[in-house]
Amino acid sequence: MKKQFFLFLLGVVLVTFVSACNPSPSKDTAAEPEPEPEKVSKPAPEVQDDADKLQTAMRKLWEDHVTWTRNVILCLVDNLPGSDQAVQRLLKNQDDIGDAIKPYYGDEAGAKLTSLLHDHIMISADVVKAAKMNNKAALDKANQTWSDNADAISAFLSGANSNWPLGDMKGMMHDHLKLTTDEAVARIKKDYDGDVKAYDKVHDEILKMADMLSEGIIKQFPDKFK
Repeated sequence: MKKQFFLFLLGVVLVTFVSACNPSPSKDTAAEPEPEPEKVSKPAPEVQDDADKLQTAMRKLWEDHVTWTRNVILCLVDNLPGSDQAVQRLLKNQDDIGDAIKPYYGDEAGAKLTSLLHDHIMISADVVKAAKMNNKAALDKANQTWSDNADAISAFLSGANSNWPLGDMKGMMHDHLKLTTDEAVARIKKDYDGDVKAYDKVHDEILKMADMLSEGIIKQFPDKFK
């Protein structure tokens, strides 16, 4: 009996000793779960106001203008297929530019600008053809007609918006004619480095012109761009 009691006490002591050496994890000592990786929030999409939308749309229209003008130059100079399609797409761009001013100046004004720009395109084709044939008389005549058309476009725009001074508009338009001519002449001469440089210049210039137009509209119609 004493022996059994002794063994029982010995078992209690051993259990107590083992429990003391290996304490159960408490709330304080228990391993905490690893934190979830921090979620990276996506930046909110940039919201354009009406003024930004107008500037973006105006830039797109005039970039299309120089892009499709270049396409037509390449077709005419290098006798590439698809010239008719390129010309039609370029003429549609003039329709789009005219439509873009209708909300501000009315349908008649939009149609007038489209008509002037259609003339601008058809005359530019005459300039390229005369330059390609090295026909100085025809080239001089086409260039004079092109210059007169540029002045008519400048006068029309300046008359519609006082934020587009006539001198500034003429400067922009005549720079555009010169740079487009440089582009065509370089292509005709097979000066392909010069051709690329000329296009870069006309592209930069047309963006300045597009911004001038959109900024003028925003100043003239501030209530539309609150």
